[in-house]
Amino acid sequence: MKSFSNIKKATGALLCLSMFLSCVKPLTFSKEDLLIIGSDSTAGILPLYTIDDPADTAVLNAVSADLSNADLMSDYYKILKKRMLATVKDTSNEGVGIAAPQVGINKRLVAIQRFDKKGEPFEFFPNIRIVSLSKEKAWGWEGCLSVPGVRDTVLRSKSVIVTYIDDHTLTEKKDTITGFTAVIFQHEVDHLDGILFTERKLL
Repeated sequence: MKSFSNIKKATGALLCLSMFLSCVKPLTFSKEDLLIIGSDSTAGILPLYTIDDPADTAVLNAVSADLSNADLMSDYYKILKKRMLATVKDTSNEGVGIAAPQVGINKRLVAIQRFDKKGEPFEFFPNIRIVSLSKEKAWGWEGCLSVPGVRDTVLRSKSVIVTYIDDHTLTEKKDTITGFTAVIFQHEVDHLDGILFTERKLL
C-alpha cells in the first residue's frame, strides 16, 4: 500500500508540473536581447541607447512587449536587472530611473528610484502600465539619459495608479504614487511606449 501511495504522489506531482509548464510561456527574449544581456552575473553597466544614433533611436521609438513568466524566472532577467541598476547608478551618468529600451531591450521593464519610500531604493516593475492619471497636473523640469545634454519642462499628472507583475510571486500588483516619484513613473513608462520626454509636448 505504501509503495502504491508513493507512486500516486509522484504521478500527481508530475501531472501538476506538466500542467504548470504548459501554462508558462517560453522565453521571449530575442537572440539580440540575450547578446546584450550576456550570461555573466558579474558584468557591469550596459551601453546606453541615445538619440545621437539613428539605430538607437529606432529602438527608443519602438513599443515594448511584455515579459513572460519564463522570462521573469530566468537567469537572463536577473542579470538584466543587475546590469540596468548598475547603469542607472553609474556615477559618470547617474539617473533616477531607467527603462529596458534605453539599454536596447524592447521589454516592459523599468527601474525607478522610490523617493517616496524610506531609504529611496530603486525598484523594478515588469509589465508596468499606468491605469489612471490624476487630473491635477504640474509643469516640471526633466532630463533623460537617452537624450544627453537636453532639459525641458513637461506637464505631468501629480499622481498615478500603476499595475505591474511582482517578479517574486508572478502576481499582478497595483500601486498609487504621488509627487516627484509619480513624474519618474510617467517618464519611464513613456519609454516603453516609444515616447521620449522631448516628444511629450507634441502629444
